[in-house]
Amino acid sequence: MMKDYHINIFYSEEDEGYIADIPDLKACSAFGETQNKALAEVLTAKESWLKTAKLNGKPVPLPEYRPVIYQVA
Repeated sequence: MMKDYHINIFYSEEDEGYIADIPDLKACSAFGETQNKALAEVLTAKESWLKTAKLNGKPVPLPEYRPVIYQVA
């Protein structure tokens, strides 16, 4: 069973909106005026990222990133 990729969502004062990113997928991020819009946009970006990597024969990293709060010491 493959785990899904971790998604970070945070508010950006500078951008006056929410940024969502997927740490395991380099440069895969998106913006939205709300958390839900940012999430929807990054899910679209994830599909494009994965499709483009596969089409170009680039390696697709396994989902490994976990925030420190979930890591076991």
